[in-house]
Amino acid sequence: MSEQDNVRTVQRIYEAFGRGDVSAIVDTLADRFEWHHRGAPDVPWGKSRNTKADVTSFFHELNEAVEVLGFEAQKYVAQDDQVVALGTFRARSKKTGREFEEPWAMAWTFKDGKVVGYRAYEDTGMVAAALR
Repeated sequence: MSEQDNVRTVQRIYEAFGRGDVSAIVDTLADRFEWHHRGAPDVPWGKSRNTKADVTSFFHELNEAVEVLGFEAQKYVAQDDQVVALGTFRARSKKTGREFEEPWAMAWTFKDGKVVGYRAYEDTGMVAAALR
């Protein structure tokens, strides 16, 4: 697949996230992959995962904890089999009512058109503070 095909796949993942279509996101994953969205202990979705069921749980945990108020990718950088997306995330804690907005970077790795690697970089300290 071309770099632009990989960028388009990441864009479709984000579009599916906006619709709440977790199965469309899971369908982009290879049979074997690494998913790293690590975070502070108070961030329930901040774990590494390597099964499709685990990734489905990631989105469930995120949805249980926050109301997404905004999610926007502003830039994509692609080289070879990798795409890095830069954007912002805004949400409200369902437990505390506190809102937060943070910049993020997400690195995606592809093989044969499927996601084999995902790693998120964000200010999980700020997220954790809003969730407490």
